[in-house]
Amino acid sequence: MLKRLVLLASVLSAFAPLTAQQRLVDTVNPFLGTAPLTNPADIGFNPPWRVWAGLTFPGASVPNAMVQLSPISKWHSGAGYEYESDTIYAFAHTNKGHWNLCYIPVMPADGTIDPEDFGSHFTHAKETAHPGYYQVYLDRYHVNVELTSTLRTGYHRYTFDDATGPKKLIVNMPVSNERVHDWKIEQEGDNAFSGYQHASETVYFYAETSRKIKAIERLNNGKGELPVVDFADDAGKVIEMKIGLSFTSVENAKKNLEAELAGKSFEDVRTAASSQWETLLEKIRVTGGTDKQRMLFYSSLYRSFLWPALRSDVDGEYTDEKGNVVKADGQYYTLPSLWDDYRNKLVLLGMISPQVTVDVIKSLIDRGEKTGFIPTFFHGDHASVFIAGSYLRGLRGFDVNEAYRLLLRNATVEGGTRPYIAEYMEKGYISTPDIPNPNVETKAKAGVTKTLEYSYDDYAVAQLAKVLNDQQNYDMLIKRSKNYKNLFDPSTGLMRGRLENGDWVKNFNPEYPYYEYMYREANAWQASFFAPHDTQGLIALYPSNQAFEQQIDKLFTIPWNPNYIAENINSFIGQYTQSNQPDHGFPYLYYFVGKQEKSQARLNQIMDKFYGMGPEGLALCGMDDAGEMSSWYVFNAIGLYTYSPADPQYIVTVPLFDRTEFTMSNGKVVTIVRKHDGEKITGIRYGGKKIDGYFVSHDDLLQGGKLEISTK
Repeated sequence: MLKRLVLLASVLSAFAPLTAQQRLVDTVNPFLGTAPLTNPADIGFNPPWRVWAGLTFPGASVPNAMVQLSPISKWHSGAGYEYESDTIYAFAHTNKGHWNLCYIPVMPADGTIDPEDFGSHFTHAKETAHPGYYQVYLDRYHVNVELTSTLRTGYHRYTFDDATGPKKLIVNMPVSNERVHDWKIEQEGDNAFSGYQHASETVYFYAETSRKIKAIERLNNGKGELPVVDFADDAGKVIEMKIGLSFTSVENAKKNLEAELAGKSFEDVRTAASSQWETLLEKIRVTGGTDKQRMLFYSSLYRSFLWPALRSDVDGEYTDEKGNVVKADGQYYTLPSLWDDYRNKLVLLGMISPQVTVDVIKSLIDRGEKTGFIPTFFHGDHASVFIAGSYLRGLRGFDVNEAYRLLLRNATVEGGTRPYIAEYMEKGYISTPDIPNPNVETKAKAGVTKTLEYSYDDYAVAQLAKVLNDQQNYDMLIKRSKNYKNLFDPSTGLMRGRLENGDWVKNFNPEYPYYEYMYREANAWQASFFAPHDTQGLIALYPSNQAFEQQIDKLFTIPWNPNYIAENINSFIGQYTQSNQPDHGFPYLYYFVGKQEKSQARLNQIMDKFYGMGPEGLALCGMDDAGEMSSWYVFNAIGLYTYSPADPQYIVTVPLFDRTEFTMSNGKVVTIVRKHDGEKITGIRYGGKKIDGYFVSHDDLLQGGKLEISTK
């Protein structure tokens, strides 16, 4: 019987001091981000609903896999798992933490099934999670569930208390975190079953069981059929299930299963998954810091590599953007969460997993060739930043000329990735409609945010134009990259919406948040300082450096109005919120007016206060967004940040750790050493040479060497 650890023991294990013998995977706590924030003092207001505080999942996966095998404790929640819940309804095979996926949910059971109520009570005292492994005991069915996985398969092991009595597997095909349009399940011989589930995607599966299948029952739960796999009467205590997934066909699901699980035991797969994570985590070794900081660091590093997810099969086949099954040149991946993770996570992916990053870019190009435009995720056109920054950091293996052609179409052709691009090109900004009393959820253009983001995206595409010797388009795009200035209101010192006729939006309240009126998921304070490609140009809009510094002081000190409630904006320092992405680059702005130590004070405050929150220490201040929140912590904890991810350089900050050894993608090691514990950087040396300013280039890091950061 598996030894069951109580939650306290699990947390203490994660906090244990890191020694030369201890595995890095043992410092990871996959439950980080699954608990809610409940204290209004932390949230900034009295929430009328569960506050987003990570929306992560604790299940089994390997890096950037097709399969994320995780428990479901609440359907149609961000990741399907909420730590405060005490009931598990299923174990689903795909997850992102974004209110979608959670495909092919299954649930082991004994005895008679109630088709309308078959969830099981569980406790955290009988639940554990490690990278590549998840375990829980289901009280209702007296069964210990263990899960592990490979790239394209899941491996289940169910150990029942009693060898006698009926054993079943509920396969809840009508349900996922999305609307299910169609499904199919059928038996394949004595020990296998297969089928598909069609929601926003169609996912196929082929499953083999260690015990004979008597039949697949179809129970009626008042809403339709509920398939239940009924095992033979002599099933015994232990039932194992191997399941292969595919997004092309049942046949390929079977191929994936055979290629990745044939002849392997549960322990073989669990050990291999743990080893994969150990190899990845070893890319960054830290020394010093507190136990909690090390737990947060390696948990964040782990969380940064769960998405994008693989979508191609072992034979290279995948379903393309037009619904055709074709073969990939390399691996095919899901669309990254570009609005969120272009800022940092995709840079980290390139530094540690360059081949995955190249294949992700090739997948984006493939989508662009099928549709005419490289897509974005949610907002902006940040594939431009991702691809340009990756190329400038030396990643090759993709067709940069084709990527550039498509990104130029994005930047100049209406009807594609950039809504209102014609207006943007004509006016130099995207207008805001005149709405007398807009509220948080008012639908509009988010014209200010789009203008600022398109300006940065123009800069990114211009960098590709430059290296590809397209001077004419370089000049055009660089000129457009200054368009952010067209929405600067000198009377407020903030970016403000303009009407179609050029007048400022009236009744301007810079503290009021909007989902997409003027700003995207932000208020004026949280959007106005976004010009990472031209920060000195932004500062020049103010009367003096001192005036700009005072404006940033206001960002961090004007109190949040607790009557202003938006579902994904909370956890404030003044107007600044770490809970959402738009202002994640703003703490560094003091660098540009000679006050680096003020930036570091805010960075330390954010890392100390907003990660590992709540009574269990398991909440984040906001949604992890496929690893963006986690990657922000990873970079700042080691003393580097991707201030402008389109540019191949990093702003140097004061690390949390005394020493960091970062193995770069070419195998060279960068050793980051912090001298003294102060917040003010007094000197930076790399490879023994003094660095002027605060930036270190990616090319220098690729040479390997010691980065010494002196402070006082």
